[in-house]
Amino acid sequence: MHPHVEMIIRLACFLGVLVVMAIWELLAPRRVLTTAKTSRWLSNLALVVINTITARIVLPISAVAAAMFAESRQWGILYLVDWPMWVEVLLAVLIFDLTIYLQHVMLHAVPLLWRLHMVHHADMDIDVTTGLRFHTLEILLSAVIKLALIVVLGAPAIAVFLFEVLLNATSMFNHSNISLPPWLDRVVRLVLVTPDMHRVHHSVIRRETNSNFGFNLPWWDFLLGTYRDQPSKGHDKMDIGLKEYRVESQVERLPGMLLLPFARKSDSYSIAGEDVQSNPD
Repeated sequence: MHPHVEMIIRLACFLGVLVVMAIWELLAPRRVLTTAKTSRWLSNLALVVINTITARIVLPISAVAAAMFAESRQWGILYLVDWPMWVEVLLAVLIFDLTIYLQHVMLHAVPLLWRLHMVHHADMDIDVTTGLRFHTLEILLSAVIKLALIVVLGAPAIAVFLFEVLLNATSMFNHSNISLPPWLDRVVRLVLVTPDMHRVHHSVIRRETNSNFGFNLPWWDFLLGTYRDQPSKGHDKMDIGLKEYRVESQVERLPGMLLLPFARKSDSYSIAGEDVQSNPD
């Protein structure tokens, strides 16, 4: 796939999902937002721009380009077998998704990495832009892990492209402040992480923060014991964010987000923090 074609398609999908989710949030919001939406959106989207530019400079090769490079040299485990293309694509997408799940758990389990991931959780509301709000260093770490996996696995370029589009779209979808009928949510979350399912993960209560790690598929949470059905206080009354960062100026402006990993208060929500049983929140 030509790099310009890939970029145009990905940008179109990104903007399309962002606009659809934003309109949906206006027409059928799930929760009343507690902070100023305009300033949050400006800061969150500005961080996306910074992350995109930085990643292009530091890691000039895209995931799809890396897959094509590995393909040209027949690198990777999948080149040791002769399976139908659709099987290899499906398997690669599943492995990528499991890796994202495990990476997400790792971001909560390792205190140093939790410092980076705090930027995502410190958002005092959760909407479509929260699904794009990640610290620049976390984005670079994720990109390095992804590139390494692509080369080791020998994933087809089409699988990498599909997963990149899927991950971006589902991250915006499951962070959106949209209302789904309960019956529809129960059906959809059997195959796709829904906003109500993922919102639990953004609760200020630590045992809820450390659950529902999936971004695309819910199955890893179901199988590995990290699934939590609903927040204890209900979706309307639950508090979003981190208890130690409840002052808007601390976490909702771009400089504060970039400096947050270097703040003193950092470990209270990490899986590796103090014993959950002794402090259930």
